[in-house]
Amino acid sequence: MSVQYTPVIWNRNKIFYDAVLLIAVALYLYIFIRVGPMFEDVTKPIDGAILRMRAFGSCAFLMLTVILCIGPLARLDRRFLPLLYNRRHFGVMTAGIAAVHANYVLTWYFNFSPTDRYVALLNSNTNYGQLLGFPFEALGIAALIILFVLAATSHDFWLSFLGAPIWKALHMSIYAAYTFVVLHVALGALQGPADPIFTSVVAASVVLVCGLHFATGRMEARRERGEATAKASLQEAGWVVAGELEEIDDDCAKVVTLTEDERVAIFKYDGKLSAITNACAHQNGPLGEGKVLWGCITCPWHGYQYNLADGRAPEPFTEKISTYRLKLIGSTVLLDPNPQPPGTYVEPVEIGEAA
Repeated sequence: MSVQYTPVIWNRNKIFYDAVLLIAVALYLYIFIRVGPMFEDVTKPIDGAILRMRAFGSCAFLMLTVILCIGPLARLDRRFLPLLYNRRHFGVMTAGIAAVHANYVLTWYFNFSPTDRYVALLNSNTNYGQLLGFPFEALGIAALIILFVLAATSHDFWLSFLGAPIWKALHMSIYAAYTFVVLHVALGALQGPADPIFTSVVAASVVLVCGLHFATGRMEARRERGEATAKASLQEAGWVVAGELEEIDDDCAKVVTLTEDERVAIFKYDGKLSAITNACAHQNGPLGEGKVLWGCITCPWHGYQYNLADGRAPEPFTEKISTYRLKLIGSTVLLDPNPQPPGTYVEPVEIGEAA
């Protein structure tokens, strides 16, 4: 955690996360290169460079698939939240693996071209007007450029320099990169000799990503429709109904949507209730998915902390977020939709207290 936009301090959890990720990648590459050929039904062994090219390419594709699954999984089941903590490390490593794949392509297919290998890559196939035979290399290049941009701008400096809305919009291009990668594989590797295992893996990956996002979207839509109905039918002097007390687990939050751009996290902890904005001041991380420790909420993305009563980061840090007033009538939680200025203390509501 940092007062300014400087690197987040390394800790045991971050080191363990990256170590597991590196081991998993190394193990996959080893199995693909050393064990995989034993199951190939070919008369001539596959060249080593081609095998490594396929290994790194398929690894990058699977890593990108996992990255896009982490978000919806964490919203569907809180047990997946730890995977959110260092997701950008996952993305940077994916860009590196994809770059190795591209390097093998250039050095194997175009290294001995009489023209510059980059020129040869872009001019070897220019049939953009047809589906079969489409220059899938261009799709891979587009995806690689996006991954490089996202990796380069993952540092906090770029969030500060570009501003949160632009930074977030830029990093949403990960979905465009995934689309390009899927098309790159479908129009390239899948057009070669039949490989039912690889074809099944690609199809299952696409279905998994789309299915998880669809399920999460339906869950969010149902929740927001229910909240909209409650707000329309039950209001008291400008307060809105946030839900029932039993809907909030201990040391957890219920996230309430006020507008398209504003969500509030209502926390139950130590026998009381407090409400803060759901957006972390660092990178708009979902505070409602974080952990409550000693009266502070810890952002699940990068570990920034805020006191739940006043929205202030523990000293010596100076970050502040908005707080909200709550009221408890019976077991119904009411929320004042007007945010207090960032860092404003709001008396927590004692559970069992009725107005």
